Amino acid sequence: MLYIGCHLSYSKGYEAMGKQALDIDANTFAFFTRNPRGGSAKAIDPADAAKLREILADNNFGRLVAHAPYTMNACAADLNIRRFAREAMADDLVRMEAVPNNYYNFHPGSHVKQGTEAGIQLISEQLNEVLKPEQTTTVLLETMAGKGSEMGRTFEEIQAIIERTELDGKLGVCLDTCHIWDGGYDIVNDLDGVLEKFDRIIGLDRLKAVHLNDSMNPLGAHKDRHAKIGEGFIGADALIRVINHPSLKNLPFILETPNDIDGYAKEIDFLRRNFG
Repeated sequence: MLYIGCHLSYSKGYEAMGKQALDIDANTFAFFTRNPRGGSAKAIDPADAAKLREILADNNFGRLVAHAPYTMNACAADLNIRRFAREAMADDLVRMEAVPNNYYNFHPGSHVKQGTEAGIQLISEQLNEVLKPEQTTTVLLETMAGKGSEMGRTFEEIQAIIERTELDGKLGVCLDTCHIWDGGYDIVNDLDGVLEKFDRIIGLDRLKAVHLNDSMNPLGAHKDRHAKIGEGFIGADALIRVINHPSLKNLPFILETPNDIDGYAKEIDFLRRNFG
């Protein structure tokens, strides 16, 4: 089963996202829990959330991959920025229970000249504060391209954060194909080797979702510029191998390519025709 979808807008509510996913033949999707640039979150209508849960159950959807706001930086040097990150994540994890048993993905953050060790410590401290035993949501650390002082640029950094988190059973990883390519992991010529390294350092049991993106940059550029499927340096053939890899093929794949909704529908159709 190929679970494939894209980012959808939450502006019209939960049911509207479910219906739009069906319209483009998606059976998973991502959505921002609040404005991607930060700020307050829209109030949840329980009846609306129930309608989405019905759509998901009736149409055999894979797990959803909600996304935290981009402005959330758990390891910022500024205390107020870290406070927002902690409060936003805690609130989002409560909100996620409206659609339980799904994923909440976040960018680990940027240490802003504090150093990698400080970044790891601050991120794990936030996770230790906000994760709760009763939550049904799994929080995903996203692999990053490594621009500037970004955390999560290597599998080792991701694992170091997980190791310092007490409720590590509530943690997983979202692998972004553009990010790891830009970060120097050659998924074009050595996908097996990259996944073997991931398994050795983190464990493939932690890999819960994939952001499926081509890249505008060559291997190891550390720039993070997404391209449409087949229009970048990774290429369609390599991304088809990703969706068909035995270790990955049952995960939810989320497109974050520079597209409108019609473009996403075309990419979903292309990938479905090349799956299996």
